[in-house]
Amino acid sequence: MSHVGRRSFLGQAAGALAALSLLPEALPAAPAARGAPLGLGLVGVGRQGRAILGELQKLEAVRVAAICDVDPARLEAGARRVQGAASFADHRAMLDQARDLAGVVIATPTHLHREVAEACLTAGKHVYCEAPLAHTPEDSRAIADAARASKTVFQAGLEARSNPIYQLARTFFRSDSVRDLVSLRGQHHQKTTWRTAGSDAAREAALNWRLDPRVSLGLAGELGTHQFDVAHWYLGHYPTQVRGGGSVRVHKDGREVADTISCDLGFADGVEMGYFATLGNSYQGRFETFHGSNAAIRLAWTAGWMFKEADAPTQGWEVYANRQQFHNDEGITLIADATKLASQGKLKEGVGLPFPPLYYALADFVRSIAEGRPVVCGAEEGHRATVVGIMAARAVRTGDTVRIDPELLK
Repeated sequence: MSHVGRRSFLGQAAGALAALSLLPEALPAAPAARGAPLGLGLVGVGRQGRAILGELQKLEAVRVAAICDVDPARLEAGARRVQGAASFADHRAMLDQARDLAGVVIATPTHLHREVAEACLTAGKHVYCEAPLAHTPEDSRAIADAARASKTVFQAGLEARSNPIYQLARTFFRSDSVRDLVSLRGQHHQKTTWRTAGSDAAREAALNWRLDPRVSLGLAGELGTHQFDVAHWYLGHYPTQVRGGGSVRVHKDGREVADTISCDLGFADGVEMGYFATLGNSYQGRFETFHGSNAAIRLAWTAGWMFKEADAPTQGWEVYANRQQFHNDEGITLIADATKLASQGKLKEGVGLPFPPLYYALADFVRSIAEGRPVVCGAEEGHRATVVGIMAARAVRTGDTVRIDPELLK
């Protein structure tokens, strides 16, 4: 990629958008261990639990001391990944017998979070709970109340708030770089089935809880909650209503939970967020886009870009730029510390995060425990995001416009 000066580029880009890749100046250091590594337990060793194990094992300040799962096959598979960790089929036995646990990461199915979270908090453990916190507003509120009553750390697993790229992009969003917000869009496209084969009917039902309409929040709740929270975090307020719809477009295997959905979240100031998710197509994956009168910011979890309007004023930082073709527009790529990277011949390596977003969320949890840092996303924010996800799921299921009661967000 060849360097292009600011004036030269802007002269060539009349009528086009300038694409600027957002990379933080410096990534956060891994949490430091003060003495022996923190002993953590993991409840739920399914797909997300295994991903959590992989990221925890990258943190020197952590020792996975115990794992727990009611499914014997998953528990055995988890034990093979973590040598020396005690294995339990019941979280209460884990809390009773693994006395050296400083904290617990909860990665069970959403509708089972409450019982485990309350037990861990009562036992005086720090808790990281995957989001959404629960499948009903009542259970979510109960978790938040238990966290408030506890003197331990509680972090909701809304990963965007720990993501260095999202943190950097938020500073641009809250400056004049974007200016007047026009609209928001988010999507999560991934071609997969959400179905897992089981050795018998009972195990298959347990493994496929996301396809059970009695407990599943579907695409809007299980996936959308994380992306709606990006909007909450950037805007500083929450939607007042959501309308939605969905259907089974691809996986016609008898399921009742839609594999393709759309939602429109309305905010009090008139801004709307359009959201689309499907299990039938992978094009463009997962992203959120904020459209403003000066620029649009597109966030894709491991990367981010700013698309400046041709008439937007320059602010100085654009000089650290390189030309890049982005679809039909010729843009510039902003890479943090570009001069240093270029001198080392590592310019292309400066784009993207070195670890998955999950790593940074777990690192923040450990940092809050070990170093006393403020929690990046506490139980109250987790509860509010969960309520919005639940209401979006309700709108998809009914096809109605669902009002989001402000009392539920308190």
